[in-house]
Amino acid sequence: MNQLTLFLPCAAGVEDYLAAEILRITALPPGCITKQRGGVAVRTSFAQAMLLNLYSRLAQRVLVLVSYTEYRSEQDLYRAAMQVPWEYWFTPKESIKVEITAQHSPLTSLNFAALKVKDAVCDRFRETSGGVRPDVDTQWPDVRIYAHLTTDSCSLYIDTSGEPLFKRGWREDKGDAPLKETLAAAMIAASGWAEGDADLAPLYDPCCGSGTVVIEAAQIACNIAAGSLRRFAFEKYRPFRAPEWAAMKAEAAQAVVKPEPGQAKLIYGSDVSHRMVDFAQRNAERAGVADVIEFRGGDALQRMPPCETPGVMLVNPPYGERIETGGFAGAGAAARAGTPRFGARELPETESAGDDQEFFSKLATHWKKNYSGWTAWLLTPDLKLPGKMRLKESRRVPMWNGPLECRLFKFEMIKGSAREKPAAP
Repeated sequence: MNQLTLFLPCAAGVEDYLAAEILRITALPPGCITKQRGGVAVRTSFAQAMLLNLYSRLAQRVLVLVSYTEYRSEQDLYRAAMQVPWEYWFTPKESIKVEITAQHSPLTSLNFAALKVKDAVCDRFRETSGGVRPDVDTQWPDVRIYAHLTTDSCSLYIDTSGEPLFKRGWREDKGDAPLKETLAAAMIAASGWAEGDADLAPLYDPCCGSGTVVIEAAQIACNIAAGSLRRFAFEKYRPFRAPEWAAMKAEAAQAVVKPEPGQAKLIYGSDVSHRMVDFAQRNAERAGVADVIEFRGGDALQRMPPCETPGVMLVNPPYGERIETGGFAGAGAAARAGTPRFGARELPETESAGDDQEFFSKLATHWKKNYSGWTAWLLTPDLKLPGKMRLKESRRVPMWNGPLECRLFKFEMIKGSAREKPAAP
């Protein structure tokens, strides 16, 4: 198990950051990795696969490539799966599930293709295990097998992660449409907040929701391994060695760095919904970083800087949503003033484009007036957001939030409009 090819899928646009993360975690030479659209391939060992599951914040899964063949029909898929030594990986006691994805495949039914792969796995075990075959469990399988089809090629993978890696094990309280932890980590990576040896700048999310961005940042600051609170599929596989895994987890636990008692907070989160602030606080406690983050309630349009030193704002704004309750001025004042309150991701209610534009215009004015020297990063599917904020972005990073094409815009906060020009002499 020392000559494996792994594939780590990620959100489109995150490949460069994932490649750098893999090199940092594994200490492999750059020639061992290959960037592809939607992920990174790595030539390494099973031990490194365990390490990547434990530490990676950007990958969605850690898959092992077990077969790569050409095909024309479902029977070719059956033959390819029959030739894989599945018995080296797991026993018939483990349940399985086969999932299939395709790009321009000529096959008419992907469900039938997945059935042929499943049949091959079971028939292989019948031949090698005295007629015993694994059961199929589509809900909570012990082993997930992935088949990816192109026009003429089939790649078969066995999943070492189990549940997707964005499920860190700490987020039990959440609102509607929560940001995935992997995408929050990608926002942090793109901002460069944790790069270099210099002291970390303050980090603030004024629309923190259930706390995903600030909790990810706090775990990075404390050097807490992303997967330290969860279990993985590889723990049921035959190549798994419990003492080696225990040593990895012990090393990760020893590397954790916590602030000194009484040390000033560095990471801040606020939200218009006090219910979401409570959720974020409980999530932070489960993640082991409650003493690193300062949470408060408050409307993003009124909240002042949380500290004197300018820092970085990382925001996934509640675009196109309206909050009827909570906030700095409370629901009653909002109703009397006729002003929507923004800042959380619960109780969504579609707003008109004019309301969105008004909110972002007011937010930009508030930031330029009160957040001079700060850098703001906003992730949004609205490619016209800079125009609504009347700001000129200094950088835009393409990222995909599931099926949504987004941009991570960077704005440098200075007083006055970024579009104002000096008067002619």
